[in-house]
This record gives sequence, C-alpha cells and structure tokens, in this order.
Amino acid sequence: MMKLYLTPGACSLADHIALAEARITVEPVKVDLRTRTTEHGDDFTVINPKGYVPALEFDDGSVLTENVAIIGWVSDQTPALTPPGPLGRARNIEMLAFLATEVHRPFMRSMFSPAETEKQAAREAIVARLTYLAGRIEGDYLFGDVFSGADALFYVMVRWARDFGYEVDGRLLDFAARVEARPAVQAALRAEGLPA
Repeated sequence: MMKLYLTPGACSLADHIALAEARITVEPVKVDLRTRTTEHGDDFTVINPKGYVPALEFDDGSVLTENVAIIGWVSDQTPALTPPGPLGRARNIEMLAFLATEVHRPFMRSMFSPAETEKQAAREAIVARLTYLAGRIEGDYLFGDVFSGADALFYVMVRWARDFGYEVDGRLLDFAARVEARPAVQAALRAEGLPA
C-alpha cells in the first residue's frame, strides 16, 4: 500500500485531502518535523532527504514530494479533480504553483522569521493574495462547482489564515465551510486528529 508521510495540519493535509477525494487508499505515516522521525521511529530523511512533508511513497518504493507534484499526480489519476476545459490541467497546475509559492512561502516567513517586520510583511502579503483568490472563486470552488486538486491546497492555506487569526474575507470562510462539509475532507481531518 502507498504511504503518505504527513504532519497533522501541515501542508501535507492538502495531499491527504486530494488522495481521499480521489479514493486512492494510502497509509498515513506521521512525521515529527523537529526530529525528522516517523511515528514508528524511522529516520524520515531516508524517505525524503529534504526532511519535510509531504512525501508519497509508491508500492515500488519510489517517492514523490512537493504539493504541486503530488496533487498534480492525484489529479491526473482522477480527472474529476481537474478543472474542465482544454486548459484544465494547466489551470490546476497554475493555481497549485501560485498557492505553493505566493501563499505557502509567506506563511513560512510569518511563522518562523525572527524579525517582526518580516513577519508583518508576510502576513500582509498572505491577506492580499487570499483576498485576490477570494475574488477568483467561481461558484463553490476555484474553478466552478466541481472540487479540484488546487482547492485542497487552497483550503489548507485558508484554514491556516483562519486559525492563526488573520483577517479573512467572508467568501474564504464560506469556501472553507463548504470544503469541510465534504465527506473525504472530514475523513482526512479525522485521520490527522484535526477538528473540522
């Protein structure tokens, strides 16, 4: 069985959600990012030398890392997670890349920078970019009324902003509530011990 190496509530939650939505069964393996060990006491850097989650280990032992790659792969396996139209796959990757570089990266600065001015600049960038994305929601989700792979990562970013007390556009809170009502999302949250 494939394994998804994750840290509860981290960005790997997006991959967990995408896999659950695609009905691809994986064994979730929790990773302590401070010690770089798995819940079984194994050295996680043997699986992913980068030392961070997510990492998806296939049955043959090969490993895929990075949210864009894993969610992209899951979306390729389950076309229903790809936005419709001739550019659907490219639009999904485009949004995943934007979320990973322009929203996720500033979150890392806001959480781990020792400089308060850098933390504040990161928070302002996050709010501005999430507000921009709130205006891009078309229907229930980013690309209309069908949940996409990109929506999984978007949800995690919105969840972080909400839970860290950022000023979040009401449209984003509505989006998060719709996502959290999905059975696959509830299953992933429960598996990670997180509240919905």
